[in-house]
Amino acid sequence: MNRKITLVFACLILTSLAALCAANPAASAEPKPNVLLILSDDHSYPHLGCYGNKDVRTPNLDKFAAEGMRFDRAYVSSPQCVPSRATIFTGRSPVDIGMSRFSSPLPRAIKTYPEALRAAGWFTGVAGRTYHMDGASGTMPPETQAVFDKYKLKTFPDRLDFVKIGKIEEISLGQMREFLDLRPSDKPFFLQLCSHDPHRPLTTKGPFKTDPSKITLPAHYPDTTLVREDLANYYDEIAHFDVFFGEAMAELEKRGLAANTIVIFMGDNGASQFRGKGTLYEFGIHVPLIVRWPGKAMPGSSSTDLISGEDIAPTCLEAAGLPIPPEMTGKSFAKLLKGEAYEPRTVVFSERGAHGYDLPGNTADFDLSRAVVSKTHKLIYNALGELPYWPVDFYKMDFWKELVAMQKSGTLDAKFEKLYFAPTRSMFELYDLVNDPEEFTNLAGTPQAEAVETELKAEMHEWIMLQRDFIPLPAVSKKGGKGKQGGE
Repeated sequence: MNRKITLVFACLILTSLAALCAANPAASAEPKPNVLLILSDDHSYPHLGCYGNKDVRTPNLDKFAAEGMRFDRAYVSSPQCVPSRATIFTGRSPVDIGMSRFSSPLPRAIKTYPEALRAAGWFTGVAGRTYHMDGASGTMPPETQAVFDKYKLKTFPDRLDFVKIGKIEEISLGQMREFLDLRPSDKPFFLQLCSHDPHRPLTTKGPFKTDPSKITLPAHYPDTTLVREDLANYYDEIAHFDVFFGEAMAELEKRGLAANTIVIFMGDNGASQFRGKGTLYEFGIHVPLIVRWPGKAMPGSSSTDLISGEDIAPTCLEAAGLPIPPEMTGKSFAKLLKGEAYEPRTVVFSERGAHGYDLPGNTADFDLSRAVVSKTHKLIYNALGELPYWPVDFYKMDFWKELVAMQKSGTLDAKFEKLYFAPTRSMFELYDLVNDPEEFTNLAGTPQAEAVETELKAEMHEWIMLQRDFIPLPAVSKKGGKGKQGGE
């Protein structure tokens, strides 16, 4: 008899609990996830151990990749820090939001996804290397700074709960700890933690010393002692970033936050290396991306789907259970992370504009190029193709000066003279990324590639029109004369 009473009593308790949960869904809902986005600076896709590079030693990031999903076809919206980061913050292209110039402040009317998280109850912040949306504090020309002050163009202290900048990695980690100390215990958090590594100058030494003589040079690198030494220093900077990343992960574990934190690691744009930063080649816009979402993303998984920097914002919002604003052109890949049915992108876009604060003396300071990338091909449109290539951030380095001298003396290999010292560039460049991943053979204008060139020009044409871009449209009607856009 007592046993029957006990069973009845237990059933009544379970029924009451079920009714309580039904009446209060929040009581049974999963806790809101924290979001930690860690950005390295000037870091191209192949430069991690988990991507198969045997010369880069990144044990912490390799371990992280084994715990989450690695993306093999992630592209940024620009090979420059300001427009690329603007896209990551907003889920929109830099052209669309007027952020294609280096010193542009993010307009106050353009909303970021951390603001949406904050409005929904998240404690939000940025820390580490400058986030670039309020200009470059302390380094802007006085005329620029005066405009910022006059019109109150600095907006991020109003947008987020915590805004701090620290160039040195140790300061950045201290800011992360300060942010987590300030977080109310009843709130989930969002933090964008920015590293300076592996941005130039390549003076920071990591835990390993890379032997320049033993590294494998990419096919588009001239093989000189100075070139090898520079690349080895770049790898050492990445190893230093790997230590920083490992310490950030350890901080989450120490505080018991790792199990409920979505951690995203991404390069903000490509490396300041040959055909890298400032260009729309693979080393310029193809970046590493790894996401760990405990209990959702399958550990050790990978994807070859096309991902854009525009996609980070909507993905974070969907993962947090929030609506995606209609103005965002990014595409959420939260379902892909969870292993659910998902329709991938067919193309991604990237743009190149002004860089730094100098007057447009060469294409390092100012260029107008656009790219569209499909699963198999890339089309680059050089609106200023009559101007020659000039490297971003390393034209004053000894290894580049040596190559300039070799080119002038006629001792530089013809392949590299064509890549780096041609007097002009083709207006259109088309590459088969499957069969020509080094992007050596320009197929634009060839009969065998006519169909794919036409298709990608149409994709870019539509994108430029919808983004209200200011460069001439790329698809020219056959009825029009040479250089005309569709005739008269």
